[in-house]
Amino acid sequence: MQRMGDLILSFPMLLWIQRHYPGHPVWVVAEPNFYTPLMALAPQVIFMPWTSTAFIKRHDYTLVVNLSIREQAATLAAEVSAERKIGPLLENGIARINGNWQLYRASLVNNNRYNRYHWADLNALDIVSASTVGGTVFEEPRTLPGKENRIGLFLGASDPAKHPTPAFWAALISELLGRGLRPVLFGGPAEVKLGNEVRRLFNGPVLDYCGKLELNDFTKVGQSLALFITPDTGPMHLAAWTGLKCLNLSMGNVHPWETGPYQPGHFVLRASMDCAKGCWTCPENTLACHAPFEPKRIAMLTSRLAAGDGPDKLARLRLPGLDLFRTGRSKRGMYHLHCLGSQPDEHRMLSRFWNAWFGWRLGGAKEQDKTDARQCWTDLQQQYPEAAEALLGHVPAMSRQLRHGLASGEVLDQKFWEDSPQRIKPLTGFAHMLLQNRDYSQQAWKDGMQLLEAFLAICT
Repeated sequence: MQRMGDLILSFPMLLWIQRHYPGHPVWVVAEPNFYTPLMALAPQVIFMPWTSTAFIKRHDYTLVVNLSIREQAATLAAEVSAERKIGPLLENGIARINGNWQLYRASLVNNNRYNRYHWADLNALDIVSASTVGGTVFEEPRTLPGKENRIGLFLGASDPAKHPTPAFWAALISELLGRGLRPVLFGGPAEVKLGNEVRRLFNGPVLDYCGKLELNDFTKVGQSLALFITPDTGPMHLAAWTGLKCLNLSMGNVHPWETGPYQPGHFVLRASMDCAKGCWTCPENTLACHAPFEPKRIAMLTSRLAAGDGPDKLARLRLPGLDLFRTGRSKRGMYHLHCLGSQPDEHRMLSRFWNAWFGWRLGGAKEQDKTDARQCWTDLQQQYPEAAEALLGHVPAMSRQLRHGLASGEVLDQKFWEDSPQRIKPLTGFAHMLLQNRDYSQQAWKDGMQLLEAFLAICT
């Protein structure tokens, strides 16, 4: 029960499940209008409509994984018989989330500033080991011969805040043509009007495929493109899955660490402003994060990407107000965005620490993961001592909250997470979600105390 992009991001998990449970058929319950066009490109699984609930509930399962946020999905997941269930469940009006990593994911709502785990990885980490995820090699996108100069432009997204304006696209077409590149417009039925407006503003000939291609046709046409420029949207994930090199214009309330192109070798451009470092909803009246995306700069970058320039050359480009990332893998094999041309700041150092800490705490408490988390803490202390001190400074307040709850069974302050300092919100947010998920039981408070003790075990 997800949109196309979310469904495509579940494909790696489906592959890992097939390896983890050899010989077991894998059923995917989804919406036909999203999965039908993807069946030829998806792993070899059985798709069925979510409306077939009677048939689905007649079977017993080894594993049920719910990745949807919809109540119908949580209810169905609770009603079926399974040895193990992961994700949201809704039974007798009571909501629960099974799986520490799915609980972590839920704690990111309005709290994802320091998150460095991609949705595709989070989908699977309660099911398979981090080493299984990290040991999987995905091919990098193809680089076409230099004579291929067609550049795909996907115009729309699920929200106007997440894609450029028609005026931007029209100006970009002119800039690309001026550099000897041939832009081609793409979009589904929802982008037809947008395509018409872009062509009107450009006032010149340009090939427009908006609303004219089925997904299988899009993947065929994509084989002839040197680059696909796209907001964060379903077709971006389809392009990345099929090996088409992407430049993701990451704007609006999206977070490329969570939903950027998953395979290594793609590129993400994001405003370098502070609020863009973890955006769930935008409270501003104007979309300031759109401003640095100037068509001339994007065209210049496009020409270098289409030519196959490597990270070293790209790192020397001047892109004021923007950060350029290349998708890749971390030392542990997880999704990673390598920032080109800038040194790690406090935000990136804090993000690395929280990534390593949760990887150790939720990933089986392996000794190597603990060593990595301690090294990230040491690096943070050495380079940004004020940030490290601020994290430790909230420990007494958090300890009081947890000790009060352990003694009384009640929350000392309902704003336990909301009012905590921003730097430590990954921990307080997860702890608060854990308490809520377990009805503030005695064991939940003990587990909360253990979280704090685990934090101190790394940081002191």
